[in-house]
Amino acid sequence: MGDTTAASGTGRDTGPPPVITCREPGSFARSVMAERHPALIEQVRDAFPYGPRQHRALDALSHEIIHGVVEPPGTGSPDRDLWLVRGRDHFGRSWFDAPFLWAESYFYRRLLEAVGYFGGPWQGIDPFAPFKRAELRGGTVEEELRALDDLAGVPAAGRAEALLQASLWGNRADLGFHGPDGASASDTAGPGGSGDGGTAPGLVADDSAALWALLPPGSGASVAVIADNTGRELIPDLVLVDHMLQHGHADRVVLHVKPDPYYVSDATTADVVDCLRRLERAPGEAGAIGGRVREAMGTGRLDVRAHAFFCAPFPYERMPDDLRAELGAATLTILKGDLNYRRLVGDRLWPATTSFAGLTAYFPSPVAALRTLKSDVVVGLGPRTLDGLERSGRAWRTSGTHALVQVRDRPHAPAHGAP
Repeated sequence: MGDTTAASGTGRDTGPPPVITCREPGSFARSVMAERHPALIEQVRDAFPYGPRQHRALDALSHEIIHGVVEPPGTGSPDRDLWLVRGRDHFGRSWFDAPFLWAESYFYRRLLEAVGYFGGPWQGIDPFAPFKRAELRGGTVEEELRALDDLAGVPAAGRAEALLQASLWGNRADLGFHGPDGASASDTAGPGGSGDGGTAPGLVADDSAALWALLPPGSGASVAVIADNTGRELIPDLVLVDHMLQHGHADRVVLHVKPDPYYVSDATTADVVDCLRRLERAPGEAGAIGGRVREAMGTGRLDVRAHAFFCAPFPYERMPDDLRAELGAATLTILKGDLNYRRLVGDRLWPATTSFAGLTAYFPSPVAALRTLKSDVVVGLGPRTLDGLERSGRAWRTSGTHALVQVRDRPHAPAHGAP
């Protein structure tokens, strides 16, 4: 049987489907909450020489998730009042009854609190930094940076498509500047088109042509990139940004990152600095790109920002007015990765053929989603594409073996923000 956790219908005539929770035994969401999160607590514990107070807090959090109920943040936390509002419907109930998106977000907030991130001698110490830095020091990153030399002589249009594919596949653990099955990104770049049209290998939807059509060279475009993971995803993102600036697809790019460590590998400003330095230390084309990225940051053509909402437990439909106005000024907003996709379309069991354009009509600018599939949520697929995936017998929604590029360029509709 294929991965059929979500329905495969065609519309919303009976209202939106339910929000995903962790209640269902055997579901992807439940495995994250019941297995991945307790395992991550132990990995974080082992990564630092924490003291007894932190060990007790980590033990309590692990026990609370499996056996207890959702507790409010501790007294003295700088954002306690905010989370008391955000969690008023969930405190005192099982973690498994809360919306998956909310529970995941609050888990990482509580994990930071447990290790003392918000105050005391461990304030500001990223509990995931050892994992991030180990990846940057690895031989795979070195190999992927060397692969940029092979793209240096490729014509601009072909290079643009190859770098877009590299950015797309960068958040899959065994891919970077290589596409699925180890092929170079330039070899896997395919024609644009969504639905049941032709796509590159592994892509379930490919609106690449529509993305580039919004950014013709010399158009004076401004692009917002909402980043996902650091390391082997953020480096290809920076390389793609460099290409956009160098070849006139954008006059200015704003890179949006998380204000605090989040979801283990999500990029923060410190991670941007680490990835830039890794680029600059590399020989050849990678080092040249690093130099240009630093120059772009110095002149303001590339700006890095970290709005608090990027660590909020809500879909983007509830973004606050200041962020809505900022993104609304962009020619195009590119959202990277699985979590951003869930927040963009809503973390619900949508039928996979539900219109991507319809679900994202509220977004204040034209929007593109670049995402490898690592959770149940997916929309915008053609019926034939969906049928083939369901017949494959693979867990295609959650395995990271498939990806998509989806674009919506229609006018938006207004929506209200959230705390």
